[in-house]
Amino acid sequence: MAPMPHNVKVILLAIFIAFGECMSRYIWPGGFLFGYDIGVISGCLIMPDFVERFGEGPAGSRVLSASRQSIITSLLSAGTFVGSLAQAFTSDSMGRRGSILLWSAIFTVGTVIQTATNTSLVQITIGRFIAGLGVGAMSAIVPLYNGETAPKALRGTLLVVYQLQVIIGIFISYVIDLGTHAINNSASWRIPVGLQMLWGLILLSGMFFLPESPRHLVGQGKVEQARKVVAELNAVPMDDPLVTEIIDDLEYGIRAENEGGKATWLECFSTRNKLWYRTMNGMMLQFIQQLNGQNFYYYYGDTFFQSAGTELSAYVIQTILGAVSVVGTLPALYLIESMGRRNSLLTGSVLEAICALIAGLVGHFTLAPTGTPPSQLTSRNKQGGDTLIAFAVLHVFSFSMFWGPTPWVYLGESFPLRVRSKSIALGSATNWIWNFLLSFFAPRIAAKIGPLILLIFFGMLVFGFVYVYIFIPETKGLSLEEVDEMYRSGVKPWHSSSWRPHLYEKEPGVTDVREVRGKEDEAL
Repeated sequence: MAPMPHNVKVILLAIFIAFGECMSRYIWPGGFLFGYDIGVISGCLIMPDFVERFGEGPAGSRVLSASRQSIITSLLSAGTFVGSLAQAFTSDSMGRRGSILLWSAIFTVGTVIQTATNTSLVQITIGRFIAGLGVGAMSAIVPLYNGETAPKALRGTLLVVYQLQVIIGIFISYVIDLGTHAINNSASWRIPVGLQMLWGLILLSGMFFLPESPRHLVGQGKVEQARKVVAELNAVPMDDPLVTEIIDDLEYGIRAENEGGKATWLECFSTRNKLWYRTMNGMMLQFIQQLNGQNFYYYYGDTFFQSAGTELSAYVIQTILGAVSVVGTLPALYLIESMGRRNSLLTGSVLEAICALIAGLVGHFTLAPTGTPPSQLTSRNKQGGDTLIAFAVLHVFSFSMFWGPTPWVYLGESFPLRVRSKSIALGSATNWIWNFLLSFFAPRIAAKIGPLILLIFFGMLVFGFVYVYIFIPETKGLSLEEVDEMYRSGVKPWHSSSWRPHLYEKEPGVTDVREVRGKEDEAL
């Protein structure tokens, strides 16, 4: 076995690319489910200046209705849905690196439009939609790029770094909201929104120093460039046998994948190599992740916790949730490789379901009606609010360890190169369409049933456990080509942890893996 790569460039590459996703999710002053933006909008929705500018009613006493909150929060998600699909075209034609540059620029333009708005609800929503195009595209390109660039021994960990950067973005947004919400003018929300332009410029400048995906280079016939990138990322000379083996793997896999002409969107659902099954799994994991429940706290936590009767500021609670998310993601850097993808999802489903069930029931039976003055809250109301907040913290912590990063890791390593950009685009688009639906309908549902909305998330987590057990195989420790072989082998998901690749094993008397492939080609 080759030694685990420890090249500093690999680590910096993953961190920087993940920062791009963190930046993109910091994109709006409104609620995006995964990143900085989620935190920002949650705080902005109760900032007096923001409410006065974008609320409705007579001047001086305007309010943000549930419908207007959902519009402000969810419009970006409509853009992310479009962007996550559109990037499939740019990723193949411009390359992964060039595509990141393009969508980062689009994101920055959207941020400028939002920051420049004064009282126009239309302008801020258009800016959010344009920024959302960049967010959605980046959410698909980042796991695609990291999955194709990182050595397999570190791929899971480095893809978790992507999620860690997103969570850090959320935390930073909460800290900034906490520090600016008391300002008595538009700086209270313009500062956190405007900072996104800085993140955009950092990403745009930094991408000039990062390499193109070696898999994309080989697919374009640029083998020598790919060889150089592989050598740098694995910290070995260009003539090292490891480089030759990886390039041979890529050429062999790409040659097999390209038989039959250019891939189409329909091919993502074809029976060839169980592509339909793999695409379905990627989309389903993103769907389940969006309805885990923790995103409800991210989007509407400030508003929701105001009715919990706690003596802590809603901004302080959100900051605590952000810090918990960061701390919870750190163990995932280890657990994603030690526990594997499958066990991480199963464990997370159980822990989060328990938290959602208890928080929903306690909140329903103990919290006072929304709008109850603090002076009228009973000790039972306050104790119930404290209990709900405690389990909200545990819920977010469990999500950060398991369901937060793992679906993105799985999405980035489940598809052959031929359809990878399109299949990942479909998974990301699923994430964003459900992100949009959640952010649009959640405040309306919560306004009618209150904490019982958490029982909806409980039911989804139970469904998620069953789905993962029956349909999700283990991909830990496999190269992207070996993942392809595992799906073709027909192994049952609950037996997949013990499955081992054999397609490229050396046969007796054969000294070079290329001889094995030569025999396979002759047999075909």
